[in-house]
Amino acid sequence: MSQQRLQRERLLHHAADVLEAAGRLGRVMLTTSQGGATHERIGPVDRVERSGFAVRLAGAAHDADIDTVALGAVILDRSGRMKDKVLPRLDFQGKDGAVLFSLVGLDGLEPFDAGVAELRGMATEAAEPVEAMERADLAEDDPGSLPFEVARCAGVPVTIELRRDGLRQAWSGNIEAVKPAMGFINVMQPDFHLHLRAGAVGRWRMRADRAGPDGVELLAENVRGELIGLAVRGPAAVLARRD
Repeated sequence: MSQQRLQRERLLHHAADVLEAAGRLGRVMLTTSQGGATHERIGPVDRVERSGFAVRLAGAAHDADIDTVALGAVILDRSGRMKDKVLPRLDFQGKDGAVLFSLVGLDGLEPFDAGVAELRGMATEAAEPVEAMERADLAEDDPGSLPFEVARCAGVPVTIELRRDGLRQAWSGNIEAVKPAMGFINVMQPDFHLHLRAGAVGRWRMRADRAGPDGVELLAENVRGELIGLAVRGPAAVLARRD
């Protein structure tokens, strides 16, 4: 079987070199999850900016800063499907072997394979089955939805950011809708999806936004008071309201 037809390959390149191909893959979804929050940016990558081992994916549909020193292997996986469409992806693993984030090709296999044609790989083991995220019932007073509903009602732009070791990804804009479904709080935009599991947020810790005196930053804590990496930034007049 040729390399181009392998279902899974471990790429023989540093993660920073692989990320330089992101702009050649067509529409992609960069998806990452932590602490019950899944943060996804959707669309073509307009610019890949590299400085040493730091890589920035930028453009109208992407805003991600990646420290590739924190990354380990990169796995090219062609086995993903949605109905009859192949959804290839690049899984970027951390040093512990767990997937830190993935770039999923939304235009199918052909443009994705063309974009990674210069990257050589070797066969790897079959993918481990992905465990379904435990689903809880969404309470009407779940604190997780609070800043998103407040910003939606006020019609003000906010920034929703997820931070992990080695990755920061953000979206900024006006929230059009907050949709509870299947045990998740969902913020759905054409170029951005946030899926926040019911009960993932116990409270929001507020601090001044370093970007300006009129803004605040809300940091999501779980029920144990631990930060989960999800943050919402916006005007204090809206997000700091308690009524």
